[in-house]
Amino acid sequence: MAQMTMLTGPERRRRWSDEQRERILAEAFRSGARVCDVARRHDVARSLIYQWRRAALRQAEPVFVPAVVVSDPAEQASDRAVAAEFDLPDGARLRIFAAAPPALAAAALKALR
Repeated sequence: MAQMTMLTGPERRRRWSDEQRERILAEAFRSGARVCDVARRHDVARSLIYQWRRAALRQAEPVFVPAVVVSDPAEQASDRAVAAEFDLPDGARLRIFAAAPPALAAAALKALR
């Protein structure tokens, strides 16, 4: 079944407030969400959601987080020694082991962007 939206009057473009954009972005990029489903639910083009995200990331100021160095001699002796550990905002945790190839560690860190 096809759906058509008719916009009448002098204004042909829809406008979203900053609050609406933030709400849609938060929903679209929540863990497990699919951008296409969120776009369909809010009647927004997928490309527009990605455009909003790029604009928001450009405006965001860099944030520094504290680094905590923990030294455990027993753990450092094993091949499974953790070289770096990142607690992500969604509750997930990324651990990079000392034995990990540098290319794999670089790919994991790039994926966090």
